[in-house]
Amino acid sequence: MDQLWANRAASAEAAIEKRHLRKLWQLPGTQLGVVAWPWARKYLLYGTWHYWWQAHLLDCLVDAQVRDPQPERLKRIERQIRAHWLRNTGWTNDYYDDMAWLALALERADRLCGVQRHKALNKLADQFLNSWVPEDGGGIPWRKQDQFFNAPANGPAGIFLARYDDRLRRAQQMADWIDETLIDPETHLVFDGIKAGSLVRAQYTYCQGVVLGLETELAARTQDTRHALRVHRLVAAIRDNMAPEGVIQGAGGGDGGLFNGITARYLALTATTLPDITPEDAEARATASDLVLKSAEAAWDNRQTVDGLPLFGAFWDQTAELPTAGGQEAQFVAGAVNASAIPEKDLSVQLSGWMLMEAAHTLSAGDATEVEVTEAPEGDAAEDDAAKDDATKDDVTKDDTAD
Repeated sequence: MDQLWANRAASAEAAIEKRHLRKLWQLPGTQLGVVAWPWARKYLLYGTWHYWWQAHLLDCLVDAQVRDPQPERLKRIERQIRAHWLRNTGWTNDYYDDMAWLALALERADRLCGVQRHKALNKLADQFLNSWVPEDGGGIPWRKQDQFFNAPANGPAGIFLARYDDRLRRAQQMADWIDETLIDPETHLVFDGIKAGSLVRAQYTYCQGVVLGLETELAARTQDTRHALRVHRLVAAIRDNMAPEGVIQGAGGGDGGLFNGITARYLALTATTLPDITPEDAEARATASDLVLKSAEAAWDNRQTVDGLPLFGAFWDQTAELPTAGGQEAQFVAGAVNASAIPEKDLSVQLSGWMLMEAAHTLSAGDATEVEVTEAPEGDAAEDDAAKDDATKDDVTKDDTAD
């Protein structure tokens, strides 16, 4: 079984590599994910910038390197990081949720693959630590100069702070704020957020995933039983409300294409990392594992195959639709990315399928596979190398080259 999911994860990776990975502006030593396939020329030019999709692409590359360490993939990880910094003209932007996803991916690239970006991690950590504003009702906000405090910002930022330099106190404050403010008393699911004192009652799968990941990290790193109890409650809530027939529900394309993959990632983390002390712990771990594996079976069974490689559906319990050139494409609306007419066209949807296959492999391997490495490749000098590259376009600013 371990090899079955390893093979499926490798096929998902190969599909992304073939259809989506291209140089940034033809610069040597760079790589980003083209945000749609089949391509439109504007996407090949990277005029459209989806910061957090690229962060999840990096995280999936780390998953693959943990599964099957390869020198060539380490180069792809380096290229992805360098290109992200160049295209974004630095590490930060105005959205705390975006920055949290990149921080998580960079921390894992460092800890698990030896690809170090310590200056970037410190800069991102400062963003989250300095944006904590309980006096305004938070939490940290969704974006700078905003009064919307939500789970998709506080959840991943909290996970990162728990992992990075053991900022456990702030991570626990974030978890407590979510538990006190955003939990539905009827379903025990996580509401989206709170804006100007009013509850935003939308319930998205990835909100559940990031809060589950945060509480699991804290349960594993502290002796405080409240975190494990919250994990038990939330795993059951996901099972009962967001996984019909045991398959994590989809949210279409655009930004929503990542929601079910994120949920699968953190269900897998629960299944492998939640301390197995009580019968309730064992039940939560088993339930989380079942949800991931059933979802992965469904997604694989409902995939299309193009040139021998998988193309995953936006809804894992439905047959994937083959995308075509043309038609309505994903567009920015009010700070988010709406879906293409055929959501399978969006990189986000395919990343979720890959993320799910890697999660299933982690579970089928029998234990957590994230291990430390002792040898680092290029280190922090890589970002300076990118700035010095002779081929760098004139319109790439250098404001953040020194971090």
